[in-house]
Amino acid sequence: MTAAVGPRTWLRRFHTTPDPATRPVQLVCLPHAGGAAGWFVPFSAELCGVADVLAVQYPGRQDRWHEPAVDDLHELARQVVAALEPALDDRPLVLFGHSMGALVAYEAARLLNPARLYVSGCPAPSRGVESEQEITDDEGILDDLRALDGTDAALLSDPGLLELILPALRADYRAVRTYRRRPGPEPSCPLTVLTGDRDPRTPADAVLDWKRHGTEDVRFRAYEGGHFYLTEHIRQVAELITADLAGRP
Repeated sequence: MTAAVGPRTWLRRFHTTPDPATRPVQLVCLPHAGGAAGWFVPFSAELCGVADVLAVQYPGRQDRWHEPAVDDLHELARQVVAALEPALDDRPLVLFGHSMGALVAYEAARLLNPARLYVSGCPAPSRGVESEQEITDDEGILDDLRALDGTDAALLSDPGLLELILPALRADYRAVRTYRRRPGPEPSCPLTVLTGDRDPRTPADAVLDWKRHGTEDVRFRAYEGGHFYLTEHIRQVAELITADLAGRP
């Protein structure tokens, strides 16, 4: 059952356990452009035994469709942090973001000082998502989503559904397109960079530039697949995170 956590509209918990002591870490997941908290339900199912998994629901989608989406990534990160702070306790905080969510997680980590940061399917902040920087109209957005092969094709061809989802997509693509890293300290926690080996969004040099944004241990892991490789490798990524949380190499 889905439960709202903290500020009611922002955070979702999909799985619980009777004994909170078995989940000594808070793991907060941030979705991609056009994505919603529910994308992390399978991820939560894999990790709920070792972490208290929360997923962020951005404004402008699903049950928040009536709210204006945020089209500035720095502002989105600030609002995420403001929503998270009342829900945090003395347990270590871990952030996991995919694609646009990786940039939101990175900017949030600069403010929150988490125990760990995982970024997935995203070039380094100093590089930007170069392909999205050229997309400024609805047809370009839809063509890009089709090319990434992570969105149901029926959804992208239904005029009624498109009317509901396009405002959030426009805002998300604008947020990524206009994002520029601002001066300031880098996250002071271990950083793990995850990619799909055939992801057109993450050429090798743009991924390796994440080394410039970690002040401690920076690791890289590549999995077979494209931009949405995670849907096919949830268990493997969950095993990696579980080993990290247990202190195993």
